[in-house]
Amino acid sequence: MKTVIATQDAPAAVGPYSQAIAVGDMLFCAGQIPLDPVTGNLVEGDITTQATRVLENVKGVLAANGMTFTDVVKSTVFMVDLAEFAAMNAVYSKYFAEPFPARSTIQVAALPRGSRVEIEVTAVRS
Repeated sequence: MKTVIATQDAPAAVGPYSQAIAVGDMLFCAGQIPLDPVTGNLVEGDITTQATRVLENVKGVLAANGMTFTDVVKSTVFMVDLAEFAAMNAVYSKYFAEPFPARSTIQVAALPRGSRVEIEVTAVRS
């Protein structure tokens, strides 16, 4: 059975999708961009600032299902400029510990609302 996961600790969905869907012990999180969950506005700033907001949003979605970053088994990072990869990775490494989840990082032409980074995760309850 699918359960919709929704929290005020992450931005509300801005389209026809859910913040996350839980199925059994698995959680499939929609991609998060650096929107402030209170205002719904894009957090301005460099990749470090934006990646931090994105991962705080992911943290909120995970917590809404009683999970943490240790439950994440796969993440996908979308970036508009892979030249910023090292700075994004420095932020990312503050949220994830070994054993690290599998990860894909993809450069894209653009992201919603002019974001520089978007991250989606899949988690399995430990």
